[in-house]
Amino acid sequence: MKQHHSLVRGGALFCALLLTGNALAAVSADEAAQLQNSLTPIGAERGASADGKIPAWDGGLKTQMKFAANGTPLDPFAGEQPLFNIDASNFEQYREQLSPGQIALLQRFPDSFRLPVYPSHRSVSVTTEVGAAAARNASSTRLINEGNGLEGFAGVVAFPVPKNGLEVLWNHLTRNRNASSSLITDSAAPQKDGSYTIMTTQQYFTQRDAVKGLAADEARNILYFYSHKITAPSRMVGEVVLVHETVDQVSEPRLSWLYSAGQRRVRRAPSIAYDTAGPTTAGLRTADSRDMFNGAPDRYEWQLVGKKTLYVPYNSYRLASPELSYETLIKPGHVNPDATRYELHRVWEVVATLKPGMRHIYSKRHYFIDEDTWAILEADHYDSRGELWRIGEAHSFYHPQGKAAVNAMEVTYDINNGRYIASGLTNEQRQPFDFAYQASASDYSPGALRSKGLR
Repeated sequence: MKQHHSLVRGGALFCALLLTGNALAAVSADEAAQLQNSLTPIGAERGASADGKIPAWDGGLKTQMKFAANGTPLDPFAGEQPLFNIDASNFEQYREQLSPGQIALLQRFPDSFRLPVYPSHRSVSVTTEVGAAAARNASSTRLINEGNGLEGFAGVVAFPVPKNGLEVLWNHLTRNRNASSSLITDSAAPQKDGSYTIMTTQQYFTQRDAVKGLAADEARNILYFYSHKITAPSRMVGEVVLVHETVDQVSEPRLSWLYSAGQRRVRRAPSIAYDTAGPTTAGLRTADSRDMFNGAPDRYEWQLVGKKTLYVPYNSYRLASPELSYETLIKPGHVNPDATRYELHRVWEVVATLKPGMRHIYSKRHYFIDEDTWAILEADHYDSRGELWRIGEAHSFYHPQGKAAVNAMEVTYDINNGRYIASGLTNEQRQPFDFAYQASASDYSPGALRSKGLR
């Protein structure tokens, strides 16, 4: 596979890269100029793959989108049929385009798990504002504090022409998402027999620059604000979490608070980070695995392997359809493959290895990041013995109203116990998306938590 021309050549060099406390140089003017020709405005290759299976990027979806009653885009590719299915009987011939986690799932569930493969579509659009932000960051953003912080960053996509694994990870952390939105989602963690309870959360997300009335000193090290309130099941109603996500979480750890309806008080929750497991995860997902990865990167060494082609979940409009019930989607062991869609796309491959002396339940993490969105789509997590333990998949689709890719479902599989947690579902919600949500600084203040919990 031809490597991206902006990569430093030689995997050994990536391993040897030392990030000091000094700022690392941004890319040259010539490299940044690639965003106007050979690269898309946020750094993907514009051209098609040599075999034509991955098309050239031509600006994203061209069709006029239609929407279901709950605001979910209708599948623009509904008329397509799978080109083929990858299952336990034939995966060897596709091994080079599969992640280790996908292969493990095929072997763990040989009679039921499969990857339906469809034609590839590069459906993600890039707004003028997003492209302009990425272009500015290409010339101005630098890693500082051993790669745990950013200098000169504003907007989205910190490193559209990345040079190392940390820069690719930061692109995931700073990728384009609707600047301010409210979302109602459901999650389920089925037992081995397939039984499950739906948990519903009302979520709020606002990037730093979209918050009204935020003082300059408060915004200095803030990346975004996030809050969620549990509205079902009844035993958990009223629990509210608030997070001020900091850019450099080593010099200033993320600020987090929790309101418990039972205790009726707000308290600091500094443990919502790294490998802790919250009450909404059924013990199947770590705090820093939400959104595939979030938080501080300081406990790992980040190696950029390069780029490759992979069958990844993509254009998952059918999976998000309100015509499909949770009973149809949530099956024992894994999500119903009839509703999933995989396509061949170029991805960045990054391996995170736990640093000596650092603690985390995952000794190694293997990520595959979509070139068109910078979102992690596949994540493999290894235990302390170096054995594959958990697999994450983000089934995304482009939402034209949100002007960004969103997830139909984010899934974490535990191949040891045969269970999984599926989150981000909206199929049975009447109006899950609110991309017009506006927030003020007071909406994300600890004082607002209690009132949210009582409503």
